[in-house]
Amino acid sequence: MERAAQQAVPLGQMEVFQALQRLHMTIFSQSVSPCGKFLAAGNNYGQIAIFSLSAALSSEAKEESKKPMVTFQAHDGPVYSMVSTDRHLLSAGDGEVKAWLWAEILKKGCKELWRRQPPYRTSLEVPEINALLLVLKENLLILAGGDCQLHAMDLETGTFMWALRGHTDYIHCLALRERSPEVLSGGEDGAVRLWDLRTAKEVQTIEVYKHEECSRPHNGRWIGCLATDSDWMVCGGGPALTLWHLRSSTPTTVFPMRAPQKHVTFYQDLILSAGQGRCVNQWQLSGELKAQVPGSSPGLLSLSLNQQPAAPECKVLTAAGNSCRVDVFTNLGYRAFSLSF
Repeated sequence: MERAAQQAVPLGQMEVFQALQRLHMTIFSQSVSPCGKFLAAGNNYGQIAIFSLSAALSSEAKEESKKPMVTFQAHDGPVYSMVSTDRHLLSAGDGEVKAWLWAEILKKGCKELWRRQPPYRTSLEVPEINALLLVLKENLLILAGGDCQLHAMDLETGTFMWALRGHTDYIHCLALRERSPEVLSGGEDGAVRLWDLRTAKEVQTIEVYKHEECSRPHNGRWIGCLATDSDWMVCGGGPALTLWHLRSSTPTTVFPMRAPQKHVTFYQDLILSAGQGRCVNQWQLSGELKAQVPGSSPGLLSLSLNQQPAAPECKVLTAAGNSCRVDVFTNLGYRAFSLSF
């Protein structure tokens, strides 16, 4: 669709068209390559851009180093989510997930390897896939989104093993509790549900908005982000960003952040969150706000921590959202520079 629109624009107007595209761009998703030296970013136009982190972080970096080394059309609609295996980049859009070989992408050969569509209730149903989650020990890919279900796909055969039903509205986010193994899902219905992968059954439900200390009715009940660290979970969205003890289903810390949060992650002894507003927020587990580091986008939708041991020189935090820029933080204290889609 976007490609056809570009072809219809006279060459003299192409720069204006591209400038307008960048002005209205949203970057929904990010994924680091298995070698740790490259970053993929997916936008609302269905495009994926590949940036060389090693080139951008080099002491000899130029402005060109902060632009994509390759950009390709991956989906007709937005690229809502991406993850990387040791060989593949997996991207999710409306109703389907696609696979691309990292080795071919880096040679600028961006032909899809395969595509899969979960078994939906009708052939007319094309719900967005908001979240992808790798479960490497089980060799599974978990997909979730607009059809209110979690679908499990065997990565070796490409077949869908089962679907988990329980959410009554669409699902925004997934997280893996590795030791159990359990998957957590959060959605528009205001519930965080825990699913046992061994039995493919729901084992726990936390309806966050029903707890007075974290309820914010004026913002709604939706859960837009969650992360887990063994017996602990942090989640937020309409309700306040809150740290929970999973075994007792108890909220232990409510973080004093008024704006709804869209992404959260545990990092060492901190919790990092982002959402409405320009800042990446750093929280102590006790609830104290350690720092707010401003970026270049008016709102943030995804954070990515590059912790690949193969590329320690590329150990960075990247943040993206409502702009064509991906902010790069070489340490958590300040934004070093921005990559530009």
